[in-house]
Amino acid sequence: MNLLNSLIFAGAAYLLGSVSFAIVVSKMFRLADPRTFGSGNPGATNVLRTGNKLAAALTLLGDCVKGVVPVALAVYFDEQLALGNAGIALVSFAVFAGHVWPLFFRFKGGKGVATALGVLLGLNPILGSATLLTWIVIAYAFRYSSLAALISALFAPFYYTLLFGLNPIGFAIVVMSALLIWRHRGNIGNLIAGKESKIGNKQA
Repeated sequence: MNLLNSLIFAGAAYLLGSVSFAIVVSKMFRLADPRTFGSGNPGATNVLRTGNKLAAALTLLGDCVKGVVPVALAVYFDEQLALGNAGIALVSFAVFAGHVWPLFFRFKGGKGVATALGVLLGLNPILGSATLLTWIVIAYAFRYSSLAALISALFAPFYYTLLFGLNPIGFAIVVMSALLIWRHRGNIGNLIAGKESKIGNKQA
């Protein structure tokens, strides 16, 4: 791994990850700040609670794409920049960390579901698609976005190991999955108590 190239790439990935599309899109559509209602999480699911499906879709797309771009570029330029698996793992975690702890929003960000999906798609389309399919199946069956995210987070490291074996990238996915689950600890409590809001519920 070329340490300097990896750090530069990871720094750029972190800054990109720090752009919260939930907040940006909400301002564009003159919606309430997603941090002030519902779950308080600046993410697509909470934006959807305003009833504005376009804003929620744009939030989801933006947060996902910002995960795809730096990771896909790191994979593409791996040989030229000598990033190696460790460097790609660092870039993958950096963009996710940017979303969770954004520099531009006082280090208070979202839970990272869409950005984590983007990272997986950037690493490998099959890996990302398998994880996305898991989310869709669980979300369709139970209508809980948080439950779908939790189960997908558990399966993502398994899918990666099945496809590529054990390496630093797989370890980065394990860390991201663990952080994603930790960020959903409130949702876990609500799910157990039967108080979790279902997908599509409006909350002004």
